[in-house]
Amino acid sequence: MALLQIAKLGHPVLRKRAAEVPRPEIDSGEFQRLVDDMIETMRDADGAGLAAPQVFVSKRLVIVEVRKNPRYPDAPDIPLTVLVNPVLEPLPGDLEEGWEGCLSVDDLRGRVVRHTKLRVTSLDREGKSQNFEAEGFFARALQHECDHLDGVLFVDRVRDTRSLTHLREWRRYHLSEGMPEGGD
Repeated sequence: MALLQIAKLGHPVLRKRAAEVPRPEIDSGEFQRLVDDMIETMRDADGAGLAAPQVFVSKRLVIVEVRKNPRYPDAPDIPLTVLVNPVLEPLPGDLEEGWEGCLSVDDLRGRVVRHTKLRVTSLDREGKSQNFEAEGFFARALQHECDHLDGVLFVDRVRDTRSLTHLREWRRYHLSEGMPEGGD
């Protein structure tokens, strides 16, 4: 496994729609190495998720996981989830505003409104169909990561740019607000 470089805000790969992954490609050693390398890269960077475009691969692949993450100290644990060609469908429920950050947008947080419940349809890393519901922080993280597959960054979804804050100031002035946070 290898640590991958993370694309930063301004790189064109982050602004284009990623390509579908053909089913036969999922079985390839190259694709499986990409998944493993993305997992290692996400964990090394203390991310809650990572999308393939963030590592310069324009494919519809997302991973999400949270385990005692110092960047997201109040986030619930989320088991390692690999989504290939994901489709998210909002379920009836509330919209919720919460803090988000991104490994591609260094040291910045902003408030983003997201659906609190989703139905998720995708393939897993073995190419098997998966269909499940996600809510709360898990739903927020999935929406954030899947936005990357369509060339959308969390800063595009910030309704009030006055909420944008550097991570140091967020920890100092906003961490205690009790609002959900998410992102990668």
